[in-house]
Amino acid sequence: MKSSASKIQLTGFDDLFQAGGTSEVSGETVQEVPLSELFPFKNHPFQVRDDEAMQKTVESIARSGVLSPAIVRPRQEGGYEIIAGHRRKRGSELAGRETMPVLIRTLDDDEATIIMVDSNLQREKILPSEKAFAYKMKLEALKHQGKRQNPTCERGVHKLKSRDKIAQEAGESCGLTVTRYIALTKLIPPLLTLVDEDKLSFSTAADYISILTEQEQTDLVSVMDKLNVVPVKGQLVKIKQHSKDGTLTITVMENLLSAEHSASVQVVLKQTRLHQYFPPSYTAQQMEEVIVSLLETWKLQQA
Repeated sequence: MKSSASKIQLTGFDDLFQAGGTSEVSGETVQEVPLSELFPFKNHPFQVRDDEAMQKTVESIARSGVLSPAIVRPRQEGGYEIIAGHRRKRGSELAGRETMPVLIRTLDDDEATIIMVDSNLQREKILPSEKAFAYKMKLEALKHQGKRQNPTCERGVHKLKSRDKIAQEAGESCGLTVTRYIALTKLIPPLLTLVDEDKLSFSTAADYISILTEQEQTDLVSVMDKLNVVPVKGQLVKIKQHSKDGTLTITVMENLLSAEHSASVQVVLKQTRLHQYFPPSYTAQQMEEVIVSLLETWKLQQA
């Protein structure tokens, strides 16, 4: 079936609630469907969290119902697959509702994927892992559409254009950013969690860790847990090179992370901050001597 995703637009609030209170939107009928007949999108990459934002959604639904209908498509197994509206369904459940308004559309997999990704990217808070799998799914959908529309198009050229398109529509700086996000899908769960928690740099993980094999990543996590450290870019550059050379082992990882971890720490204090505690006539050496003396006293107290 020829794709028509580019012609499909999400329903806006004004389209749904006009002066006449009609239940039709662009020729489509809004239907109330039991929540038990609504199923999540296959491999849905976005989390549905019971957070503060969800609580506000629940309060709104309890007070006024679901104002903007979800978009769904029929399932071969029965019921409907949610394209856009996973949070609205969860909010309806928590609000004690039994049904939810939906627009039922006949969509192929590529059309459904693109709408699902684009509608969820409008959220305020999105984890790197969510973007990673969402961009990957949308890229595959656009690639399939491109093959159907122009079978002679070179695969590499089409993929490049698709990534630029995704970047533009998602508000990313360029297609390279999309490429980096997609690279995160190669990370094993413990490492991807560190990226989501902002303990591991998104770009560093994409550029240096994603190229490691699954076993190498597993070994890296083991070493990180053993030493209780998170590797920095300089360490990962060396780890990546060892992987390319075929010389990366657990021992090598331990040596690299241990060496950096045991290196001396340099603390820099701004003069404006130090002068709050010292006379203007004090030199840098005098201030250092006082600080060291105070630290020695603090060390004895701790002991």
